[in-house]
Amino acid sequence: MNKINNILIIFMFIYSNAFAAENRIDGLRPDAPTLANPGNHNIGVRTVTLYHKNQLDAANVGEDGPLPRYDRPLTVEIWYPANTFESGGSYNNVYLRDAKTQVTLYGKAVRDEKPLKANTPYPLVVISHGYPGNRLLMSHFGENLASKGYVVVSIDHTDSMYQDAGAFASTLYNRPRDQLFILSEMKRLNADENHFLYGMVDADNAGLMGYSMGGYGALITAGAGITEEVVNTESISPQGILKPLLEGTNEHKKLVGSSLNYKAVIAFAPWGMERGFWSDTALASIDLPMMFITGSEDDTSGYETGTRAIYEKTTGTDRYLLTFASAGHNAIAPIPAPTESWDALYNDGENIAYTHYTDMVWDSVRANNIAQHFVTAYFGKYLKDDDATGSYLDLTPDGNTANRENPWTGFKSGTTKGLKLEFLPKK
Repeated sequence: MNKINNILIIFMFIYSNAFAAENRIDGLRPDAPTLANPGNHNIGVRTVTLYHKNQLDAANVGEDGPLPRYDRPLTVEIWYPANTFESGGSYNNVYLRDAKTQVTLYGKAVRDEKPLKANTPYPLVVISHGYPGNRLLMSHFGENLASKGYVVVSIDHTDSMYQDAGAFASTLYNRPRDQLFILSEMKRLNADENHFLYGMVDADNAGLMGYSMGGYGALITAGAGITEEVVNTESISPQGILKPLLEGTNEHKKLVGSSLNYKAVIAFAPWGMERGFWSDTALASIDLPMMFITGSEDDTSGYETGTRAIYEKTTGTDRYLLTFASAGHNAIAPIPAPTESWDALYNDGENIAYTHYTDMVWDSVRANNIAQHFVTAYFGKYLKDDDATGSYLDLTPDGNTANRENPWTGFKSGTTKGLKLEFLPKK
């Protein structure tokens, strides 16, 4: 038996690294849970640049003087069910973490294919990357969900990308605004007879996925305003520009209180709790369903006093917490490390870009597959009203125990070790 296990481990290592060597974002291991598998749709993908008109230029706000404004550019990648028999394509000139190296990624989506119109529009999912990052950092979710009948939009957050990461104040100020703007733009484009998304997008039935700083923005978008202490910190809130995000204010309520808002949120390792960004009252005010996904050894966003604390304090809603034991901050959300990242250096040669996409314990393809499974189940429940997906979330919390007593639905025997899925209902 040990010999068989050793052979299996070697096979898994070779299999996973084959995907990395090809810079593939669509890796699927033989031990992947059921809902990680692609859906029935072939996939199209397009790149679109949108402009949020007359916005505060937060990256260029000085200590005093007038507040500059500009038309804020946001490039997005859009995946959608396509009217095609073709499958497979590339993403070219993608920047790595070193902000210099450009690579080609490969997946299942076909560039600029004709959309597959349905009787009703598809639910929408918006993806928001970390700091720094880009719109393709979580592209495996884009393809996977589009194959299952979603329109997925992933944002390049200006001032937060590898090649333009600038004043941190811009990231803090703009994350929720970008997330809400893209939602409103998708509703507009769905009604535009001249746009390829015409009749494709149900923006009133939308989910938001945010990783790290994207998770920070998602919490604010979901209703948790930030603390006065943060608002008054000049280094990140020059001239008090974060005041409109302050909890309990009319400005924050106006920003996130539109009738057009998200129905469900997934936050991967959301940043900010350990830095004092939210009070208990602010977190308790969230009333959107939430899922948190993180590693127990996350030293960027924290676990016990970070993501887990947020999970416990969002008492105004039903929420899930999926924990990967011993995983760090980069274990779950990013694509597998492109081959070129293995020797690309940044921070004056002190860091290797490879670690931005990897974890020292969890294989990236395995972690991606598990996350794809639970993301599918969660959005199936809350965006598609699919009762069948509930069985994939109604589990014995401890995956180690589940192996022996109550196997997790959709998982092969012995493949839930190191996982925990917890649930807390609204109080």
